[in-house]
Amino acid sequence: MLAANGHQTPTPATAPTVSSDRSARIMRTLLIAGFGGLLGIMLLAGFAALRTLRDLHFAEESARQDYLLRNQALTTVNFSVHIYGDQVEQYILRTGSSQTDPGFANQVSQLIADAHSALGRYPETVDPAEQRLLAQMESQLREQDQIVRSMLVWGPEDRRRRGPELLNRDLIPGRLQLLQASQQVAFINRQRLSAADARLFAQFGVLRNRLTWMTVLGLSAGLLLSILCAFYILRLERQARLRYQEIAHSQRDLEQLSARLVDAQEEERRSLSRELHDEVGQSLGALLVDVARLKSQFPQSDAAVQNQLSHIKGVAEKTVNTVRNMALLLRPSMLDDLGLVPALEWQGREVSRQGQMEVDVHAANIPEDLPDDYRICIYRVVQEALNNAARHATARSAKVDLSLQAEQIIVSISDDGRGFDSSRTRGLGLLGMEERVRRLGGKLTIHSQSGQGTHIRVELPLPFSNVIKRHEETSHTAR
Repeated sequence: MLAANGHQTPTPATAPTVSSDRSARIMRTLLIAGFGGLLGIMLLAGFAALRTLRDLHFAEESARQDYLLRNQALTTVNFSVHIYGDQVEQYILRTGSSQTDPGFANQVSQLIADAHSALGRYPETVDPAEQRLLAQMESQLREQDQIVRSMLVWGPEDRRRRGPELLNRDLIPGRLQLLQASQQVAFINRQRLSAADARLFAQFGVLRNRLTWMTVLGLSAGLLLSILCAFYILRLERQARLRYQEIAHSQRDLEQLSARLVDAQEEERRSLSRELHDEVGQSLGALLVDVARLKSQFPQSDAAVQNQLSHIKGVAEKTVNTVRNMALLLRPSMLDDLGLVPALEWQGREVSRQGQMEVDVHAANIPEDLPDDYRICIYRVVQEALNNAARHATARSAKVDLSLQAEQIIVSISDDGRGFDSSRTRGLGLLGMEERVRRLGGKLTIHSQSGQGTHIRVELPLPFSNVIKRHEETSHTAR
């Protein structure tokens, strides 16, 4: 619409359309952002969980390796101390030997060295109590080593006399102190492992709570997105339904408009045919009568006047024939007076007379009281098909068959022309034929290939069965 200032103003449907497009864009943006956020939450939760699990795994492995290393060192010390004590006791209590066994000295020295080496492999610690106990164990090992070394220089008599006292006073209490210190260190080591397990369990609990919240958040976001998607889908479905209804309504309007145009065209043709036949034809007929009268009033000896009047009469007669042919082409009167089949036969004769194509028309069991729209549809389809075959396909012969089959009128038009590609070529004539047939609920099929002619088949269902009944009764009565 144009406003008073000359600018174009939006129609009433523009504002809702713009608003709908804006809301659709907002909804799409929200859905994309929501799905992106949900995907981000899931990825973030997955990465965080994997990283936390990896850290927990490394921490657990580190704690267990540290515990195993400390426990292995303490086990080696305890084993060496036990073997060392047993060897020393056997040596002291073995009174039958008269001299010192050099293998024993090497053996106890190796056991003490193994114990010192195990303590040396014990991991460093920051626990003061553990450091004190480890220093005590180291000191006890040195004291045991010094006592045994001083005992190795004794003779058999001194070993027999002083050995048991040394064993009970120094060696056994020192070994017991060393083992007690080792047990305390092992207890501290177990406490450290328990504390590490507790920390890991606490971290695992934090991870579980975090994953729980992430899951709840993801499910909530998914539920919200599902609701939004359902709302958006329902809205799209409603819009699609409305648009489909609009398209269907527009299609019905177009079909009604096309039907009205066809009716208007037929009415205009009928009116023009009547005007040409009644007004122009009668006027030309009166002109011929006047020319004949005028010609009779002049003497035959006046050749110039007679020739001129004869020329006028010839032109008038040619014009009368032309007007008659135009009237018949626009709306053949025999279609109303004689029926469909005679009109089609006349049409075939006219096409054969005007061109070089022979037309053969066959009709069987066609009711004479067909509705006017059926007669017009069949006549116009056959007329258009024959004209196309004569003008464009350069056909030499054509055949038109009409028959009544299973409450349907079958119209078949075949020619031997050059044919065409029916899947690509659709002129106004073919479209008009399809529109006429579709209006009556029929079906039009075109089979054509280059160089193989064209075959057109029309199937028109009869609108009521009483036409067939009347036709059958008429045929039975005639027989």
